[in-house]
Amino acid sequence: MKKKLLGYYDYTVILTYCGMLFAFCGILQVIKGAYWDAVLSLMLAGICDMFDGAVASTKDRDQNEKRFGIQIDSLSDLVSFGILPGLFVYMISGQNTVVGIISALFVLSALIRLAYFNVLEEERQNRTEEKRKSYLGIPVTNIAILLPACYLLFSHRVLRHVICFPILLVLLGAGFLLPIEIKKPGVAGKIAIILAGILEAAFMIFIYGMGYSVR
Repeated sequence: MKKKLLGYYDYTVILTYCGMLFAFCGILQVIKGAYWDAVLSLMLAGICDMFDGAVASTKDRDQNEKRFGIQIDSLSDLVSFGILPGLFVYMISGQNTVVGIISALFVLSALIRLAYFNVLEEERQNRTEEKRKSYLGIPVTNIAILLPACYLLFSHRVLRHVICFPILLVLLGAGFLLPIEIKKPGVAGKIAIILAGILEAAFMIFIYGMGYSVR
């Protein structure tokens, strides 16, 4: 039997892999204090996550490929929308101990949410071929829109205190675990999210080019 690298490397997982790599680059930027670059990396990871499922659905995958897709997507999401935002908030808050605890609990909430989603998704796929129509709990990917928005408002002194960042993590972390049923966005909803992301990214690139820096 011919040996090969572990894992799957066809086009259905490329965006998921790219999203994780963008997120890791964002982590490196946070460590350097380059917060604009880190937020842009988070948004790029969010874009990859938005389309990876649609790309994967274009291929007739076997059971193992589907299960691998579920696992790799959630592992990537943990890095992108758990660890990166948690570290971002901890660093921008001056490495405050209390904020560090909040960030750690936020990452833990994301981990639990994603693992629970995996269990439900595997069970659902074994039961039906229909596409998912709703989620339980707030999807972790919402941080890719909300954290950049919060950072923009903070950098322009609309939000005047760094405490806005840990508050955001507390609210979202709780939302990850609450059993709230949220309908999956349709075409109109996805277009609205994409437009919001494009506007955020365009505004951030413009501001970045103007030489603004965080306080």
